[in-house]
Amino acid sequence: MNDRQYCVYIMTNAHNTVLYTGVTNDLQRRVLEHKSGKGSKFTGKYNVTKLVFFECGDDVNAAIFREKQIKAGSRQKKLDLINSMNPKWKDLFEEYFI
Repeated sequence: MNDRQYCVYIMTNAHNTVLYTGVTNDLQRRVLEHKSGKGSKFTGKYNVTKLVFFECGDDVNAAIFREKQIKAGSRQKKLDLINSMNPKWKDLFEEYFI
């Protein structure tokens, strides 16, 4: 049995102008890495620190497929996805992990 969770997530900057999509097996740790500037070169360069969307499951292949699906979609599709779960674009990290 596999109790690991795999999460696909979207983060943005303070002005909601940059979107970053990723996948992780530890959402809390990964978001903290982004918030501290150690997440990736892209997120560090554009100050991407706000978690605005995520979905989790127990299948790593499904999570990777979903990440690719989201990344391949238009910016508008990403905006629609975020708005469907988080219309006020709140930092979900604060809501779920603090």
